[in-house]
Amino acid sequence: MKVNSIGSNQTEITLSNGTIVLVSYSTPVACFIPGEGYYRTEQKWSVTTSKHINAWIKDVDSPVLLRPQSFFDELV
Repeated sequence: MKVNSIGSNQTEITLSNGTIVLVSYSTPVACFIPGEGYYRTEQKWSVTTSKHINAWIKDVDSPVLLRPQSFFDELV
């Protein structure tokens, strides 16, 4: 596992299988899973966390699918 701070209260965690998880404050809220694509939480969080997610996926060319928060909680 690799932990990388990408901004104030924003962290990327790269798991051994190549999955990358975006953590805003202390909550996993989005991810990239190799061979599947990008996912974001359907849970409504703060304006700041929404900005973190939107900035992280802004250059993604494929659809970003919604998943329940429990999906992200179980990743890390």
